[in-house]
Amino acid sequence: MDSLVSKYNIPGPRYTSYPTVPYWEPDTFSSEKWKESVVKSFQETNSKEGISIYIHLPFCEALCTFCACHKRITKQHNVEGPYIEYLIKEWHLYLELFNEKPKLKELHLGGGTPTFFSPENFKILLEAIYSTVDLAESPEFSFEGHPNNTTKEHLQTLYDVGFRRVSFGVQDYDPKVQKAINRIQPFENVKKVTEWAREIGYMGVSHDLVFGLPHQNWDAMEFTIRKTLELKPDRLAFYSYAHVPWIKGVGQRGFDENDLPNGEEKRRLYEEGKKLLQELGYIEVGMDHFSLPHDELYQSLIHKKLHRNFMGYTSSKTQLMIGLGMSAISDSWYTFAQNVKTVEEYQKMLEEGHIPVVKGHVLNEEDLMIRTHILNLMCQLETTFDIQNSFPELENALEMLKEMERDELVEMNGCQIKITDKGRAFTRNVAMVFDLRMMRNKPNTRIFSMTI
Repeated sequence: MDSLVSKYNIPGPRYTSYPTVPYWEPDTFSSEKWKESVVKSFQETNSKEGISIYIHLPFCEALCTFCACHKRITKQHNVEGPYIEYLIKEWHLYLELFNEKPKLKELHLGGGTPTFFSPENFKILLEAIYSTVDLAESPEFSFEGHPNNTTKEHLQTLYDVGFRRVSFGVQDYDPKVQKAINRIQPFENVKKVTEWAREIGYMGVSHDLVFGLPHQNWDAMEFTIRKTLELKPDRLAFYSYAHVPWIKGVGQRGFDENDLPNGEEKRRLYEEGKKLLQELGYIEVGMDHFSLPHDELYQSLIHKKLHRNFMGYTSSKTQLMIGLGMSAISDSWYTFAQNVKTVEEYQKMLEEGHIPVVKGHVLNEEDLMIRTHILNLMCQLETTFDIQNSFPELENALEMLKEMERDELVEMNGCQIKITDKGRAFTRNVAMVFDLRMMRNKPNTRIFSMTI
């Protein structure tokens, strides 16, 4: 395995989209094209499957130095009310595009730190949205909670308005690692909020763990996993730390790169962690995710309904996903759009009556075809392509796949490709074989985290 890690540990995307953000073509994108795309997608799918809404709540009281998300660090909670007013303004601009009432299938509150906001302000925001939509059958509403500031009132308020899933960011329980990433978070806090969620009636509790953080070793990682399993969350995200300190606005400078485990050490953290999770009853789903058999994420996998978008893996799919808030990304299937990345710009554009998108990408027919292949690989670990009606670089892609087959990462049967159990760790590498935009325009500088 060490030789494979050395061979395949290269910079590569996580493929929450295709094309990936660095390969978007902003020159062909416009706000008008985005709105036309939203209308098209809404009219095609609202009555059948409904829509998804992602709400970005960017505020955090402290900077976690492993985080690469767009956020605003402040202890001033008077920012909550005005920000919510602008979120509602943005949603109403989208409502003007629709010819019927939206059917809401999926809603996720992400951040930042969503539980920075008070339960009262959550209620104001959500009631404003609920008053404008119909609920789809079996809607899925979820939010991200910080164990240090999630209160029982947060959990009860969101449960009362339909939320049944919560994800708590744990990352690691080792004190040395916590200090390095500025995330001091006792196990007792995680235990308390997890037990509250179950007591209230949440159907799904998820914990996020990260491997590859500074000072991590297997002893510490094993301790974190075993402590996590004392609480038996329904699902786990076991993420690879993405070290991208060159990206503007990230806080990944609180430690030396020499403090990070190297490629082989990092891969051992994953392989040993995966083995332990499976011994304790968890099943690997897609890439970086594990669930207990009863959980909807696993059920969606076996029924081939697993989906992946900018929110990560989901157990339900909608073609149209509207992102609200500073830096939020939206997806109509045909077009991607991202909002402006500062609170001030976001508010200014809304005051001027504009949907606050700043860049995006209109997918062409080739993009849509490649997107489907990559989505199949990321969700079902397999895809089938038509040799007679495929992309010009197919020959080069086939050579790379044959080499991966020799390394036992994939199995090929005619036009079908399946990622093997051994190859799961290299799913991003397999997907890269189909990434025509990267193949045609290899970056001169490092723009992605390492795949391993």
